[in-house]
Amino acid sequence: MLRSGVRIWFRPGSALAAVALVLALEAAGQDKRFIQPQKLAPYVSSPQPIVYKMLEIARLKSGETLYDLGCGDGRILTTAAREFGAKAIGVELSPALVKRARQAVESLGLQDQVKVIEGDLMNVDLSGADVVALYLLTEANEQLRPKLEKELKPGARVVSLEFRIKGWKPSRVEKVEAHRHPYTIYLYELPQK
Repeated sequence: MLRSGVRIWFRPGSALAAVALVLALEAAGQDKRFIQPQKLAPYVSSPQPIVYKMLEIARLKSGETLYDLGCGDGRILTTAAREFGAKAIGVELSPALVKRARQAVESLGLQDQVKVIEGDLMNVDLSGADVVALYLLTEANEQLRPKLEKELKPGARVVSLEFRIKGWKPSRVEKVEAHRHPYTIYLYELPQK
């Protein structure tokens, strides 16, 4: 039970449980120290129709480079490579998820187009990105924003599922439903210099 007296019940293993818990904690002003400092979001997989829609909204083109920060099982990476002809680089902290993502890449024969880096996304150079995909918490996006502003080239796009980037105005906001759950996708574009 949260300090505010709110009880939260989820079906064990529910993909939305982790995100809902963190959102409830934020809303209740609950201490979130249980999240490791280097871990910017819990792992929650995105439904495949949402993955495709994110990349479509980001206007990902063949030959461009996409970075997925917190790439989880690699589904955004493999979709970017297979469906859009892009080069894709994923960064993931969890060794188990890195292994899973690399297995997915290999099983699809996408090793020439997709690279999965095991490590902290804050330590990866993003200067080669045309598109950055995020499914991180608002707090994490806020921590990441100065890095994006410093390293991304003019005209780069950032597509974020569910969580805004505070201080940035989205160029597009789209609500999409998948598996009877509404999702919000935010697109941000770095200004041309």
